[in-house]
Amino acid sequence: MKERFYSLDVFRGATVCLMILVNNPGSWSHIYPPLEHAPWHGLTPTDLVFPFFLFAVGNALSFVMPRLQAGGDGIFWKKVIKRSLLIFIIGLFLTWWPFFSWQGNQLAFRHWVDPKNPENGVRILGVLARIAIAYFFASIIIYYLKPKGAFLAGLILLLLYWALCFLLGDPSDPYSMTGFFGNQVDKAILHIPHMYKGEGIPFDPEGIMSTMGPVVQVIFGYLIGDYIQKKGKNFEMISGLFVAGTVMLLTGFCWDMVFPINKKIWTSSYVIYTTGLATITIATMIYMIEIKNIKIWLGKFFNVFGKNALFVFALSSFLPKLLWLIRIPIGADASGKTEYTNPWNWLYVEKYSKIPGDPKLGSLAFAITVIIFMWAISYWLDKKKIYIKV
Repeated sequence: MKERFYSLDVFRGATVCLMILVNNPGSWSHIYPPLEHAPWHGLTPTDLVFPFFLFAVGNALSFVMPRLQAGGDGIFWKKVIKRSLLIFIIGLFLTWWPFFSWQGNQLAFRHWVDPKNPENGVRILGVLARIAIAYFFASIIIYYLKPKGAFLAGLILLLLYWALCFLLGDPSDPYSMTGFFGNQVDKAILHIPHMYKGEGIPFDPEGIMSTMGPVVQVIFGYLIGDYIQKKGKNFEMISGLFVAGTVMLLTGFCWDMVFPINKKIWTSSYVIYTTGLATITIATMIYMIEIKNIKIWLGKFFNVFGKNALFVFALSSFLPKLLWLIRIPIGADASGKTEYTNPWNWLYVEKYSKIPGDPKLGSLAFAITVIIFMWAISYWLDKKKIYIKV
């Protein structure tokens, strides 16, 4: 009978909570620096959230994999393909949702490719797509190669990705946004209309080639989860985690000197460094929660998010986009034309933006309100024993 690790549930819930926080500010123009992504090389606390979640996906996989291995190839492929496709399709649905947008006084359908601007269309990849792809390939590697083989495969993937970036990128700066070799792969396979353009050029931070790192992040999360289960709740296990985390931190820091830590192209140094931080965080939480039995209200708060992690994250994207379809008149412009807003923006503009002091405070307060609202939904689902598994 495997031991239950409450701390791993808290860790997963905390990552989901932080993902919702950084994705739902009142205004993207008013964000505290720690809640913004690094412009390019380097990282901020926000840049830890996504790799921590993938690490948690690997942790969870370590509990499920023995059952999949016991069921044989047929059960394994059925479960993994079904879950990967479902997560990917939900992600694609959310990027296309709500399928219509206001153009003047009419709702216009959002075409797969905009007929008026062929370079614009529905983005194919994104956070959920990256989770699906990383989970799929990591599961295959772990299932067939077992822990030792998966560890070796992870190291090979990290070194291979470094070599590809260096050899196939722009020789003048292979690790720049324009020099990254993965851009050409994304343009050839995804095509420009379906790529992210928030950086000012067609560049997808969840692109095809940069998914090699996230695959390894899930593998490493699995290996840490497997180690925790095999060792059990004791000081030897925690000491091992602290040592491993410290070694990875130092390795990532040294690797950064030649292959910069960078979330947007998910460099190998970024994988090692963030995995080290995640491992130390997990070790600390296990020590406090499992060994010292310190269970503060914050742990209970995060644990609720962890019960329906992917569902509540998807809901936090689905709901505001739905509300964008509802128009609220807010007056008229200089020409007398009626101006509109939507309930999501109205709440921020009319209430939270008027909080005295730094406008970043109102923006943060709005994001915290979103978290509390999503927590209330998660809490109700938990009380009703409703767990929406993806």
